[in-house]
Amino acid sequence: MSAPPKGTAFGACPALFISAPASGQGKTTITAGLARYHRRLGRRVRVFKTGPDFLDPMILAQASGAPVLSLDLWMVGEAACRNLLAQAAAVADLILIEGVMGLFDGTPSSADLATVFGVPVLAVISAKAMAQTFGAVAFGLAQFRPQLPFYGVLANRVGSSRHAQMLEESLPPGMRWCGYLAGTDDIELPDRHLGLYQAAEIGDLHTRLDRAADALAQTALAELPPPVEFGEAVQETLPRLLEGKRIAIARDAAFSFIYPANVTLLQTLGAHVEYFSPLADDALPDQTDALYLPGGYPELHAAALAGNTRSATAIRAHAAAGKPVVAECGGMLYLLDRLTDTNGASTPMLGLLPGHATMQTRFTALGMQQIDGLHGPLTGHTFHYSKLTTPLTPLRSATRPQGDAPGEAVFRAGSIVATYMHAYWPSNPAFTAALFNGEAF
Repeated sequence: MSAPPKGTAFGACPALFISAPASGQGKTTITAGLARYHRRLGRRVRVFKTGPDFLDPMILAQASGAPVLSLDLWMVGEAACRNLLAQAAAVADLILIEGVMGLFDGTPSSADLATVFGVPVLAVISAKAMAQTFGAVAFGLAQFRPQLPFYGVLANRVGSSRHAQMLEESLPPGMRWCGYLAGTDDIELPDRHLGLYQAAEIGDLHTRLDRAADALAQTALAELPPPVEFGEAVQETLPRLLEGKRIAIARDAAFSFIYPANVTLLQTLGAHVEYFSPLADDALPDQTDALYLPGGYPELHAAALAGNTRSATAIRAHAAAGKPVVAECGGMLYLLDRLTDTNGASTPMLGLLPGHATMQTRFTALGMQQIDGLHGPLTGHTFHYSKLTTPLTPLRSATRPQGDAPGEAVFRAGSIVATYMHAYWPSNPAFTAALFNGEAF
């Protein structure tokens, strides 16, 4: 284990929480740019993402050089979040946490997370088409909840140095001005319907990250934030419930919504994990005992998936042999009879689950959910743009932490378990093991 950063107590590490008044303000660009800047200085940077997200962490991992884990007071749990932060503090010179949506949005919110752990909050505010109102927005974010550890404000998408001066002058006395970034297309990260593009799809990603780092080097954020005490990490020993199991995970541009913590849990439980690519028409790895088909973008690659018979044959044979298949969201769509895009083009899929999914132009489900089973609750979330029609009767249905609206259905067909819900497996290791052992859950 590396020594803690110079000048800090054990369990303490400089840390900053990057939030904003809303989505689309540039949080990921700023967080990634900061990670790249400090990493270039030789500092060990660990980045976390608030809430359920797969896309931002891909980019943040490229910027920081380390896996990006999720923090959420409900899905992950306060104790587990604290332990993850303590583990990071023991090896890092800087911890960055990117918020989700706006600072106070959601229950629990980014503000809740920052307050619980005492991490100072940087507000990133897009100043495009804004002048002195910038100060009012910054004042509201800082004062809305007095106990929030507010650090300062950074202006994004600024038009000129004069514009920046007006923004800085609009701030109330005593509020820290951390600088600004100009609004340039060569730094901004491209996005589409589910969020940002995947890191591997942005050809000039590292150039953009370096430009962001160069710009942030000219701001007050070039200095490390104050240290935060996270305590000592607790080492938990889990039973080896998946000892000797060989689990194949689909991973490519079509299937990429994978929590690093989920994979780590499988390995901690004793499983041997290997990856394969349906887009590359890979066969399953030798002696595969169980298969995981995560979410992603099968709708963008439907024609290629339909034509890749080697992968299809291997997956069908695996299911026919009664070996466990766990499929989430896009992985479930791949198992259906057909998938229809927003233009009406319909493509045959694997035909292992009876049903048909149709892509919509707006999201059809969004929010935190949990599945209650024989081993207790398994937490997760849902976020998708498709509607499913199937004759299957759900084995279980997820519930929501707020409200009585029904959650996602969980289907079981032979050895296949499929649902739209993206589960956070560390929330219930025994439930997870049951899924991959093909046991009742």
